[in-house]
Amino acid sequence: MNGIPRRGRRVYTGGTFDVLHRGHVNLLWQCRKIAGPDGSVVVGLNNDAFIARYKQRPPMLGYRDRAAVLAACRHVDEVVENVGDEDSRIVLEQVAPDFIVIGSDWARRDYYAQMMFTQEWLDERDITLIYVPYTEGISSTAVRERARRDAPRDVLTPVGARS
Repeated sequence: MNGIPRRGRRVYTGGTFDVLHRGHVNLLWQCRKIAGPDGSVVVGLNNDAFIARYKQRPPMLGYRDRAAVLAACRHVDEVVENVGDEDSRIVLEQVAPDFIVIGSDWARRDYYAQMMFTQEWLDERDITLIYVPYTEGISSTAVRERARRDAPRDVLTPVGARS
């Protein structure tokens, strides 16, 4: 923090954000509401290699493009690379958030195991995990499938798949 006292709440959310859609915007808006006017919203962005390994396919947009789009969003103050890949504790130690904000769709899954932390680990760092309402009816997968169905095949070649 460079010795400068932090004002407001520091909110962290993370993900791939491959095809930015209204569900992502709603999530980032909720993060901004929680951060408040003097707070900050930090997005931990997954890198291309991790996405390809984790999702078994490369992202449609590369890291630099996804980071640029997020950085342009008025609800986002900072974009950082999720340098720990599966182990989110590494980026969380760097960001030092007060809150981690995720969609309520994760309430049905084991988010703690996914991110490789425990409630005890969060408590030791005074980090609160908040679930915000998931936006129904939209997902990156649905957008990607619709684009593949409706676009010429050579237009939607994923990053790294071109010869």
